[in-house]
This record gives sequence, C-alpha cells and structure tokens, in this order.
Amino acid sequence: MLKICLTLVCTLYGLSAVGQEHAAYTTQNGTVHFSSVAPLEVIEAKSDHLQGVLDPAQNTFAFRLENRSFTGFNSALQKEHFNENYMESSRYRFTTFKGRIIESVDVSMDGTYSVRAKGVLSLHGIQQERIIKCDLKMVGDKILVKARFTILLEEYDIVVPRIVQQKIAPEILVNVEATLLKDRP
Repeated sequence: MLKICLTLVCTLYGLSAVGQEHAAYTTQNGTVHFSSVAPLEVIEAKSDHLQGVLDPAQNTFAFRLENRSFTGFNSALQKEHFNENYMESSRYRFTTFKGRIIESVDVSMDGTYSVRAKGVLSLHGIQQERIIKCDLKMVGDKILVKARFTILLEEYDIVVPRIVQQKIAPEILVNVEATLLKDRP
C-alpha cells in the first residue's frame, strides 16, 4: 500500500517512480509555521499537513501543503481573511516546492548535513525559483528536515490594503520541520 501511495505522490509531483534499487523517503504530516511581525500585530499560524517525497538517489524532492490547513490564528476572522483575501485558497488550493538538492547526501550514514534545496516555490499562483537552506539529519531510516526562510508578499502578488499595512508584515518568516520515513522497495 505504501508503495502505491509513494508512486502516486511521485507521479503527482512529476518525479520518476521509485525503482527497486533505491528507496525514497516520504511524509504526510510535516509542519509549516509562519509568522508576520508587524508594528501593530503579530500573526502566526501552523499546519501539520505538509506532504512530501525525497528521492536521495536522484537528489529530487517535492512538497505540497493545502493552504486551508493552517490553524492557530488570533481569530476566526483573521483565518478567513488569510484564506479569502490574501492566499485566495479556493483559487490556489496548494503551495508547492519541488526541485533538487544541490549537494550530495549519503543517507546510509547517520549525521547532519547542511544543504541547499533549489526548486520552484509555487504560491498564490506565482512560481519563483528559490534556493532554500535546509538541515537534513539522518537517523536510521528517517530524515529529519528543518528549514527557515522568508517570503516577500509582493513577489507572490499578495496585496495588503493600505488600511492594514501596519498589521501585516511585507516579509513572512516560514519554519518547516518534517520527518521523512524510508519506503522499503
């Protein structure tokens, strides 16, 4: 069953299907936390629904997150504005990041690696090539992924009305953490 799900995820993200000679690593419940620190308000939300696949043999990865899965806003109205006015979650259901890891990583050895993930971040219907620094920690049949980066709202055509510009920062801090488990071929 896991093999079928992994093949479906790989196909969905445009990666080659996993062969018998190597295994990929997957997650269905990674965490994405964002914060907007503006002069008049701090907005934070979190999702535990990050899905992804990492194929170390090909150095490829693909992650996606349903925008409506964020929780923890200061109010229900804030969540509504996030989904309807800024992310337009009905129109742009997912945020995705897919590409390649620049550095080679030996997943057979436990250890921590600082790598750069180069790929296309698709957010709010805009695709931007990004290089995001990540820490990968190999522990047995797991890869722990941590990344911290910023998103400039204007680069993704997210317009903040002037009346609330003191409440929403133009630069959003994003933290990602995920545990990817090895698929057995």
